Amino acid sequence: MHDVVVVGGGPVGLYTALLLRQAGLDAVVLERRIERSSHSRAIGIHPPALRALAAGGIADELRSRGVLIRDGVARSAGQHVGTVSFSCLPGEEKYVLAVPQAVTEEILERRLQDGFPGTLRRGATVLTTRDDGTHVRIVTRDQGGDAVLEARLVVAADGARSSLRDDVGIRASARRYPDCYVMGDFQDSTGDGDDAVLYLEPGGIVESFPLPGGIRRWVVRVGCPVEGPTVETLTLLIRQRTGVAVDPGTNSMLSAFEVQSRLAERFVSGRTVLVGDAAHEVSPIGGQGMNLGWLDAVGLVPIIAASLRDGRDVAQRLRRYEKERRAQAAVARRKAHLNMALGRPLPGQLLRSRNALLGALIRNHAVHDRVARAFTMQ
Repeated sequence: MHDVVVVGGGPVGLYTALLLRQAGLDAVVLERRIERSSHSRAIGIHPPALRALAAGGIADELRSRGVLIRDGVARSAGQHVGTVSFSCLPGEEKYVLAVPQAVTEEILERRLQDGFPGTLRRGATVLTTRDDGTHVRIVTRDQGGDAVLEARLVVAADGARSSLRDDVGIRASARRYPDCYVMGDFQDSTGDGDDAVLYLEPGGIVESFPLPGGIRRWVVRVGCPVEGPTVETLTLLIRQRTGVAVDPGTNSMLSAFEVQSRLAERFVSGRTVLVGDAAHEVSPIGGQGMNLGWLDAVGLVPIIAASLRDGRDVAQRLRRYEKERRAQAAVARRKAHLNMALGRPLPGQLLRSRNALLGALIRNHAVHDRVARAFTMQ
């Protein structure tokens, strides 16, 4: 009998387990993948999430492995539209930290293994769960065959298509958006340093973010889903819209994605709790998803620890967690919707008028500060 079984060994599941173990609880993580992915994927860590990660003692190492983005620059047709500086943010974290997800997961997994060996169990697929009221029975399968685990609580961190969420009967219908993107990582030849740059162009937005090691992430909005994206197509789109010549021979990651969102009708069912994308999938544009999951974890773990120690009814405490986190997820969903709307194609004259208004608003100190806080989840 474990205190908690966490299903899913991505960044949210790993950090949840680390906090649980640091709180003195018996927790294990079940992850179906045999090996950690080497892809960069999610890269942005916002100040609230960085403060949350400090609770687990990993914020400093993440900072040492990442790039501190202190300014976001908007351009259009080769002209400067406006700059949002994060120097106005409250607290010490006046930046967005850019770290490849592969690095984040490597740090989390190593910290978990060094401090609490055996917590992460790779190659373990959850087949079924059954809530018996006082505990949850979990049937798993790995290379050694089937096994049964029991836990006082289960945390589902198994992603947007969560099988555990389906298993306990929580609905989370998907909302699809008319937004598709192609993105890739390349050697940075722009001279933009540690700035993030948004190109607001008639054909749709192009986003550019610095990464460690002289790499830059490019994200281009396209009009329809792209099957089998190519480096040549992406670099051509970048040059046509921004005038920047990106060397295709330096590509280290390439992918295409469509955008959808989900908000689970409940985050708690009996002794199963949803966190991260299992609870709330939001658009990757704006980089909020992984951050929301970490904020879930720092809100949830103290509730679990207190309830398992004092024996008081965990259900009431979990209802408060659900209400608070669902509200935050709804806010993030609306922000992501606005971010995508900003990047959609516009006719030339309408785009120029919109950009002029945007530039004027950014130059207003009060508006500038609100925009900076909105972009950094504050």
